[in-house]
Amino acid sequence: MPAVVLIGAQWGDEGKGKATDLLGSRVDYVVKFNGGNNAGHTVVIGDKKYALHLLPSGILSDGVVPVIANGVVVDIEVLFNELDALSARGVDVSRLLVSANAHVITHYHRTIDKVTERFLGKRQIGTTGRGIGPTYADKINRVGIRVQDIFDEGILRQKVEGALDQKNHLLLKVYNRRAISPEEIVDDLLSYADRLRPMVADTSLVLNRALDEGQTVLFEGGQATMLDVDHGTYPFVTSSNATSGGAATGSGVAPNRFDRVIAVVKAYTTRVGAGPFPTELHDESGEWLRGRGFEFGTTTGRPRRTGWYDAPIARYSARINGVTDFVLTKLDVLTGLERIPVAVAYDVDGMRVDEVPVSQSDFHHAKPIYEELPGWSEDISGAREFDDLPRAARDYVLALEEMSGSRFSAIGVGPARDEIVVRHDLLD
Repeated sequence: MPAVVLIGAQWGDEGKGKATDLLGSRVDYVVKFNGGNNAGHTVVIGDKKYALHLLPSGILSDGVVPVIANGVVVDIEVLFNELDALSARGVDVSRLLVSANAHVITHYHRTIDKVTERFLGKRQIGTTGRGIGPTYADKINRVGIRVQDIFDEGILRQKVEGALDQKNHLLLKVYNRRAISPEEIVDDLLSYADRLRPMVADTSLVLNRALDEGQTVLFEGGQATMLDVDHGTYPFVTSSNATSGGAATGSGVAPNRFDRVIAVVKAYTTRVGAGPFPTELHDESGEWLRGRGFEFGTTTGRPRRTGWYDAPIARYSARINGVTDFVLTKLDVLTGLERIPVAVAYDVDGMRVDEVPVSQSDFHHAKPIYEELPGWSEDISGAREFDDLPRAARDYVLALEEMSGSRFSAIGVGPARDEIVVRHDLLD
């Protein structure tokens, strides 16, 4: 089973880094295929915590080749800062490969991202301001800068000047900001060329050859299903395809080569930024979940919105992504609750709806219909087999599994690398 996709099943922050790390020692390549440094993975190894933003989690696993594929947008300054920080902590980062076709985030993308969001006022989307959306917009508008352009000063200069012809008018006349000098951007990007060059490759070719040789490749999605630009809560979404289909377009590996889709789902629900969130809690329970789960953004530090588990969203993710296995994370956070509500359907204008409504207006007004399940008080962090869990915790997992559309193959019972219960082999 050489090609495996790992994605988030909710609005991100489900613990994909932990799931990737669980598989890391058994795979040969870990590929990031979408997004940029607008999201993060936190991986705990022993007493060390690593916060990754742009780099694939596989960079922390010995012998694994981490790949930033063509579907990613790359802030080169952030890339080198992350690499330097890991190197300073003794992590070998020499194996990293970066696609020549990946698009580059520049200073003007970050500037436009921030001023546009402020300009929207009450209609703000909740962007991180890191230039992700404007970079993808340039990609689609065919005025983007790709990694390979940095090695041809003439081409780079032409592309930057072409992009800024329009953007400087926008900055000056609409946003009342100073114009950006093309020379400033070109000089900045050229300064990275020598260090970047050894990392750059035709990653599509590398990955297909690896699969031909029977090696195992893990495709790691940034953000999550409900933030997918096509299938998420549009317009409160990211600017790329965070679902399993994005793994093919974002890496140059054909869809028929993928064998398994693993979706990570949290034992409750969170999201960052604006947009509909049916199970969101605005009371002490929400604050309790945020505090217990340390629900603050890895990249931004922003407090996450919190709510109970939403089974229709899990079913939607199972359908959209073709999920073969769920990894349930942060079950330990729920320890101490006497009763645990789970959303099993929605009330939309007085009618019961069992699936995620296709209409964003209906979804925005959807009210969760809850079932309550018994909680538990025992510490579960030491559990390594399913039967080690308290009866109520096992029943909670089994109830969620029945509601969610695919089997729960692994269960996170704590933040550390080994605090996980494996029910089914994810690669078998």
